[in-house]
Amino acid sequence: QVQLVESGGGLVQAGGSLRLSCAASGRTGSRYAMGWFRQAPGKEREFVGAITRGDDTVYADSVKGRFTISRDNAKITVYLQMNSLKPEDTAVYYCAASDYYYTSIEAKYAYWGQGTQVTVSS
Repeated sequence: QVQLVESGGGLVQAGGSLRLSCAASGRTGSRYAMGWFRQAPGKEREFVGAITRGDDTVYADSVKGRFTISRDNAKITVYLQMNSLKPEDTAVYYCAASDYYYTSIEAKYAYWGQGTQVTVSS
């Protein structure tokens, strides 16, 4: 079992930045791809980006160039650095772990955090 806890969400003005953290415990390491998803009010949860088991990163077109995913050296904590935030980035952000090398498909992620709220004001 892998436990994931997100933190770092909050309220920020458009154009600002936030850094989300996802702390993992239990069975951790580069064995897992780590994904970030978000869900805005009235919308389905969508893929934001992921760091693969080989530590490459992939991003949705909507955040490419603005968001960056990274891992700490011990591969215990995964980060989502969000720059140039827009009001449409407002959502609950979730981190998740997958046994796949890489996937953007929500159903392929077996472990999920509780989510952290990000609100971007105009």
